[in-house]
Amino acid sequence: MNGCIFPTNGVPRLKMRVALVQHPYKMADINGNARRILEVIREAHARDARLVVFPEMAITGYPADDLLLRDDFLSKTADALDYIAAQSPLGIDIIVGAPRQDAGNLYNAAVHIADQRIIHCYYKRYLPNYGVFDEHRHFKVGDKSYVFKIDGLSVGVTVCEDIWYPTPALEAAQLNADLIININASPFDINKREQRDRVLQERVAQTQTPIAYLNRVGGQDELIFDGDSRVISAQGLNILHAPAFDAGVYFFETDKDPLSAQTQAPSRDKIADIRQALIVGLKHYIDDNDAAGVVIGLSGGIDSAVTLALASEALGSARVYALMMPSQYTAASSIEDAGILAKKLDVILQEIPITDLFAMMKQTLKPAFENLPPDKTEENIQARLRGNLLMAIANKHGLMVVGTSNKSEIAMGYTTLYGDSVGAYTPLKDVTKTLVYALAHHYNKDEIIIPQRIIDRPPTAELADGQLDTDSLPPYEVLDPILEKIIDHDASIESLVAEGYPRDVVMMVWRTVLANEYKRRQAPLGPKITPRAFGRERRYPVT
Repeated sequence: MNGCIFPTNGVPRLKMRVALVQHPYKMADINGNARRILEVIREAHARDARLVVFPEMAITGYPADDLLLRDDFLSKTADALDYIAAQSPLGIDIIVGAPRQDAGNLYNAAVHIADQRIIHCYYKRYLPNYGVFDEHRHFKVGDKSYVFKIDGLSVGVTVCEDIWYPTPALEAAQLNADLIININASPFDINKREQRDRVLQERVAQTQTPIAYLNRVGGQDELIFDGDSRVISAQGLNILHAPAFDAGVYFFETDKDPLSAQTQAPSRDKIADIRQALIVGLKHYIDDNDAAGVVIGLSGGIDSAVTLALASEALGSARVYALMMPSQYTAASSIEDAGILAKKLDVILQEIPITDLFAMMKQTLKPAFENLPPDKTEENIQARLRGNLLMAIANKHGLMVVGTSNKSEIAMGYTTLYGDSVGAYTPLKDVTKTLVYALAHHYNKDEIIIPQRIIDRPPTAELADGQLDTDSLPPYEVLDPILEKIIDHDASIESLVAEGYPRDVVMMVWRTVLANEYKRRQAPLGPKITPRAFGRERRYPVT
């Protein structure tokens, strides 16, 4: 079978040990990334690897955005590649992702290093320019295949999006590649694994050539990288499948029989994946920005409860500070449940009531509010007082405020600007309310972490007597499917009505989502987990 380096029918094949490096890379830490890459090269060499492969843009981090417009950034990247080449041991070939200048153009490159020099640069041929990707802004399109020999084996090289189209892999196979390497910085979303499975199986079937798919892990602003690296034989069998989200160096050998070497893909649970993705995104954001820890406003509600659980798991309880800020509208059960949760998670909890502050604010504003009835203004004042307290504690202790709003609330503008929307990062930004409940149940799968009363009670902001979310919003079981269709799939009003959704509800949701774009433009970052998240991939005008 053409291109099958793994043996079949007992026929021995040439042996080569390959290391796939599923690691995180810190944005713009070019020298630090280069040092860590060199350490791994030496480790792989010591473990008899003949080829070591690093992800797309491993030198700089991905996406580097307009840092790529800076000459000093690109010069430093070129120096780092030269340093890696000069310091690498003999007897091992290296593929590493980096931006590379050539004849006045900039390319997204897979750089081949061997014998302590740069041998060749393969330039990415398909540049994504949709969703979170904007590669045409910075890179030129490559137009040539690259296959190189190592120990008698021919290895083809591709970069990320190239594998989603038939041509690069087919051309590598036509050049007699025995193995196709595909390096990636491919962001996670809840549907991505199935999409990768389909595409990789298609390419293997088309080329009859094994594919080694390597992806990075870690987080970068809104993006989360889940790894999910794997090697697939020419027969479509999984020879290696790295655990999702776990950093590691994973080895495979080309002379292993695919039937005996076949491995099952690690089991994946969608809610568990989402939980892990949110943890990875939060941890990398806080750590990469050198914050001592986080402060979270705890309300006794489900959103702040799940956020606190995520933060505790991501950072460790010692780096998490919870603040309860009750008012005259806060139920005693909310205060009690917040205390139970904080104790369960071993998190510091401080209580600072806002009742007196709220009274002082109303008194101060009394002349300006004369003869006007109470309305949402007074509710928003409470939220902004809490935001002020959170920011003050964050500033004093070198912490970051972590927000607790979810995607449903953010979509509908059911947050207070400069109030509960304050923060540096909002883990639930792309998590609908119904999915927040699923996460809460997942946390309680083996033992009760989040008090059941928090899960069971009707959602309320507790900014007025008897207030419930359903006073302002449709029930979440009705709202969330409509939001998903509008946001993720650009559904029209008429198509939603045709599906059976009440026209008045659809119109209300549609108008409210559009009217609150100005709030989303000022909202904190949060991790992307769905096919269409608010932020860099959904760009609507404000006015």
